[in-house]
Amino acid sequence: MRIGVIGVQGNVTEHVDAVARAIRQAGRKGEAFPVRRREDLDRSDGLTIPGGESTTISKLLVKLGLFDEIVRRATEERMPILGTCAGCILLSKEAGAQAERTRTHLLGLMDMTVDRNAFGRQRESFEADLDVEGLDAPFHCVFIRAPAILRTWGACRPLARYADRIVLARQGNLIGAAFHPELSGDLRIHRWFLDLF
Repeated sequence: MRIGVIGVQGNVTEHVDAVARAIRQAGRKGEAFPVRRREDLDRSDGLTIPGGESTTISKLLVKLGLFDEIVRRATEERMPILGTCAGCILLSKEAGAQAERTRTHLLGLMDMTVDRNAFGRQRESFEADLDVEGLDAPFHCVFIRAPAILRTWGACRPLARYADRIVLARQGNLIGAAFHPELSGDLRIHRWFLDLF
């Protein structure tokens, strides 16, 4: 099992560490590594798109020749992808006027609309213990300048909410989280991602 973490900007090291620990905890053989070139993507069985700045990450994915190949592998090969915070925005089909204004390239893989910075700016960052469908105890969620999923349709299913807003969704081989599971110290969502293989 080889899990790539998009390594162009954002919480790269934290995700590489969390995925590697989840692989070990699950008793499976594999590795986690940053993806910065097409060769890195080609050797990845699955992918994590971390938090960071969604516009910057999207433009670098295009510039580095990774964008179209991620879309192709996710759709044709059903490559599992976990997108957190900015990664969740990039997985969505719609991200509103702000994404259009900044010319953010959305991967458009999940049937959902996302609101960037839905919970405010950096100073409004917060943490909350939330019930997640499929987990037997609350998950400690870290929200940093976080998006929210406004609506889902088609095959995309909401799995967790904060107040009235969706913050975790799954569509087949794809998981979008508005929060940062790699910062919680709890590997259950990363373990759940590994179960997609």
